Amino acid sequence: MAKVSVLLATGLEEVECLTVVDILRRGGVHVELISTSGERVVTGAHHIAIVTDRLIEETDFSDSDMIFLPGGVPGVPNLAKHPKVARALQQQELSGKRLAAICAAPSILGKMGFFAHARFTSYPGWQEGIDGVDGARWTGAAVETSGNITTGRGLGVALDFGLELLRLLTDDATAERVKEAVQHPDCI
Repeated sequence: MAKVSVLLATGLEEVECLTVVDILRRGGVHVELISTSGERVVTGAHHIAIVTDRLIEETDFSDSDMIFLPGGVPGVPNLAKHPKVARALQQQELSGKRLAAICAAPSILGKMGFFAHARFTSYPGWQEGIDGVDGARWTGAAVETSGNITTGRGLGVALDFGLELLRLLTDDATAERVKEAVQHPDCI
């Protein structure tokens, strides 16, 4: 069974996070919510409290097949300034494992140089200072997978983003089954 570690910081975009977590769990993926705030309960940008599974200080990411970063402000800046987040992402990238980020969160990966000679998407404006650097190319697509990195544009594409991650971690049939079960507009 694939395992995904989701990094939550105070001020995250709750629906981006929880939509993806829900889709992955429906597809049989083991998902752990990891707090970077020093507390097990993380409050999002819209004052929704989320109970996490553990703190980042208690987490070994070596068995994570993917690390997922939800967007949101000030969630993304809070993730970006946490030193253990950068270390976990660097190790994941060096190991050739998957990374995923949506909305403003792709900017973290881009500023770390992970988009060299790759396509990516993000919420408009968050590509500034990244697009064109070392061959990085912002496409503006809803969802973009380039190599081991999947990026999403924002909240409105969270369902499709989650389905793409599920497809990558399992298979097309599992993603299609979940897509139909949740009454995705393509299936009705």
